Amino acid sequence: MQRTYGELFPGQDFSHLQKTVEQYLSPETPLWWVDFLENNPKHETVLGTPVGCLWAGNAIDQVYGDRYTHVFLLYVSPEYRRQGLATALMDNLESWAKTRGDRQIGLQVFQTSTAALKLYQKFGYHTQSLWMLKPLQS
Repeated sequence: MQRTYGELFPGQDFSHLQKTVEQYLSPETPLWWVDFLENNPKHETVLGTPVGCLWAGNAIDQVYGDRYTHVFLLYVSPEYRRQGLATALMDNLESWAKTRGDRQIGLQVFQTSTAALKLYQKFGYHTQSLWMLKPLQS
């Protein structure tokens, strides 16, 4: 999570994300990893090093009350992007969600993350609601 957010917001301290992981990671929230398994002179990654992951959990549809799969995190290291890893992770997630009987998958994405937006749109995701914030002055 720190790598993902660190790319989007360089220089920011994300130590608080540990609480999110502690609160939501459980046997019911699967975490799939993509490991680097072959020598490639273009990349200096050590064999067996994770280069991507997808973490999913549960959410409740606020309109219908149904449980559905929610993506907490999708990440692929920059040097391994555009090689189909995120697509493979999302395909795996969709199969898993269907097996559970879920009728939808939800996620949150930053508007500034255009590559992620394009990926999710390619998979048929659309905006259902907008999360709005108002900064408060102290």
